[in-house]
Amino acid sequence: MNAQQNLTKRPYFLTDGGIETTLIFHEGWDLPEFAVFPLVSTPTGRDALVRYYERYLQLAKKHGCGFILEAPTWRASPRWASLIGYSNDELAGMLRDTAGMLAELRESYVSEDLPILISGCIGPQDDGYKPDVQLSVDAAFAYRSFQILEFAKTDVDLVTAVTMTYPEEAIGIANAAAFAGLDCVVSFTLETDGRLPTGELIHEAIRNVDEQAVTPPIYYMINCAHPDHFGALFAQPADWHGRIGGVRANASRLSHAELDEADVLDEGDPQEFGEQHGLLVKCLPNLKVIGGCCGTDHRHVDAAGSNLPQ
Repeated sequence: MNAQQNLTKRPYFLTDGGIETTLIFHEGWDLPEFAVFPLVSTPTGRDALVRYYERYLQLAKKHGCGFILEAPTWRASPRWASLIGYSNDELAGMLRDTAGMLAELRESYVSEDLPILISGCIGPQDDGYKPDVQLSVDAAFAYRSFQILEFAKTDVDLVTAVTMTYPEEAIGIANAAAFAGLDCVVSFTLETDGRLPTGELIHEAIRNVDEQAVTPPIYYMINCAHPDHFGALFAQPADWHGRIGGVRANASRLSHAELDEADVLDEGDPQEFGEQHGLLVKCLPNLKVIGGCCGTDHRHVDAAGSNLPQ
């Protein structure tokens, strides 16, 4: 059974919140280059990750939702891994170990009432807010194939490209996933004006990926923006709204430039965050996956789960 079929087992699936901001600001971890995956290599780090995910698994059970275990691999690609001293061989081993950890965690929690999918998280090759380099489709395919082919050797059910800032990289990832035989989800970063950091309208980016990818993503997500930044996009019905299957919003209303300069975490209002997701569900006919991005934690996802239709 593929990921898309598994997603029919529950009306809604929760996923986690802002793992990097949670570990840094709430738990005191030092994460060079915002990379979480190295924690898998130590017993203390591994325990911290298991505790982190277990909070969300318990929320999914509480709210009668399925759960998507998003691997902590946003920075686990050759460019970023090399910056913190990992060779490609070491990185490949880390990707397999991370997927193995999540498979063990799934085995402990999965049931008929709690379906769980494992997602291999793919982050951007450059900055997730303001990329200096934009890859061609072919270059993105070549760069991302390393990570995706390693995931394909494991129990990962799908790959999710998070904080994508322009269509070409998303197309390359979708093509690499198709080549590896994995389902793919693409999530775009949005600015305070509801556009991608490169200025493109999200419906144009979705259309470009759908038209040019060998196999289009099974759905799209919005990430790293507060609901106030993109809610107006759904004020009037449009066909492309049906391609939005997930939201991972920020807790803060600050712009990305302001967040980059902040040394204190803006946690926003978890209750308001939840209520806004209740409104999004009413606007987006295929919205199924809800989690959080920067500044969010289990409180925000709990509030969102409480606002889902029963």
